[in-house]
Amino acid sequence: MICRVAQIRRCAGSLSQTINQVAASRQKHTLPDLTYDYGALEPHINAEIMQLHHSKHHATYVNNLNVTEEKYQEALAKGDVTTQVALQPALKFNGGGHINHTIFWTNLSPNGGGEPQGELMEAIKRDFGSFQKMKERMSAATVAVQGSGWGWLGFDKENGRLHCQKVESNPQTSTPTCPRPEKNSSCI
Repeated sequence: MICRVAQIRRCAGSLSQTINQVAASRQKHTLPDLTYDYGALEPHINAEIMQLHHSKHHATYVNNLNVTEEKYQEALAKGDVTTQVALQPALKFNGGGHINHTIFWTNLSPNGGGEPQGELMEAIKRDFGSFQKMKERMSAATVAVQGSGWGWLGFDKENGRLHCQKVESNPQTSTPTCPRPEKNSSCI
């Protein structure tokens, strides 16, 4: 029995060293560069709003995620499970905010806008009736979500249909991905 306890302690010590090495080699999250100028989306979104949203709002998610991950690594190294659990909502909120915004920037384009075409438009018409009705469903699904509503237009492989999916963004439920909607539901 004493041999097993000593062996467990050695393994735990080795595991702790490995975790610390991995943690030390991790790079910090960074604010992604935009592929367009802040003013490139005018008149739809003005440069001041874009700069504020990118360089302040999104940057806050990135900075808070890095600080929280550092605290988490310290708690992990100390074996402080209580602190690890307490930090999880901040990891979800800031990690989800960073991922959602990173995707958001890539979905904007100075040459974009208007209605989709081709296969996507046909699927929207099939599953919602029209592009306008799809936008209304998306707005209805996301209007109450903190941060002016985050939502994704997704494809449900099981049902072979598009659906609108809200993304919760509060400290308890933030997620960078969307769970599959309830069965037979094309919009939550």
